[in-house]
Amino acid sequence: MSLLPKNEELTRTLCDPRRFSGILVMDGKYVAVKGFTRKIPFVFGIDYLTHDIPFGSLYAAEDEVSFSRFFAQLKSLGYDLKIVVADDRAGLKKALAKVFPYARLQLCHNHFVENMRATLRVRTVEKYRNFFFAVKERIFENRIDPEETLHRFIQSSGSYNRTVKNALGSIRYREEVLFNYLLVSECPNNTNLIELYNSHLNGRLKTIKGFQSFESAQRWLNAWMIRRRTKSFTDCEGKFGYLNGHPSLALSMKKQARWPDILRKLGIAAVRFFEKSR
Repeated sequence: MSLLPKNEELTRTLCDPRRFSGILVMDGKYVAVKGFTRKIPFVFGIDYLTHDIPFGSLYAAEDEVSFSRFFAQLKSLGYDLKIVVADDRAGLKKALAKVFPYARLQLCHNHFVENMRATLRVRTVEKYRNFFFAVKERIFENRIDPEETLHRFIQSSGSYNRTVKNALGSIRYREEVLFNYLLVSECPNNTNLIELYNSHLNGRLKTIKGFQSFESAQRWLNAWMIRRRTKSFTDCEGKFGYLNGHPSLALSMKKQARWPDILRKLGIAAVRFFEKSR
């Protein structure tokens, strides 16, 4: 049995929900587990402004049932979710609406645009390149009036062929979840943050061919989350440069939180409360 507490227990006992931004960047990392014919997802979320990981868990699949369980657990921890930034996954929006009916969903622009690039075969066929780059610049890189620009594109699409109309229709169909980030202060429109964490996780998993059981995978991933939360940042840039020298847990924990003795005994040093200077 693992000596480490569950990551969600650290959130429950050490963190002040008011210190979280409520902007959750979310993704699933697939891992190999004995007894499952395919890799299964480790779903976790990172609070955008603190870079902290309030919760993550292993599931048998990425579906509405799993996402509902994820959000229910997150809610039980007191996390006040405002918006989720994620890739387009079946069941995600329904699960979110069920547990957090007032929270918004923001789809990752990077993945959406890349899928459109592939559909139009922009890398190999010249025909749609001008259209693609015009849409990318005037809609997806536009933080002022992307929806109005989209509507202008659609209104002038009478002379376009079916392929172009389908591309615009796909954007129109997902219009709300593509531009929700404009309604929440400091919300990103991509999942770049969690992709960085996934890159680190991939590096650690390269030495592991697979887990012997669901329980052993869950324990290892739990330890990884705790390590990430208690390890100081060193490479943050731009507006997050102030995080360097501080672990993410320091930005979400209560000022007088008592550090668990078991973590101290295991050599995981106590994290000191930190608040960004204004």
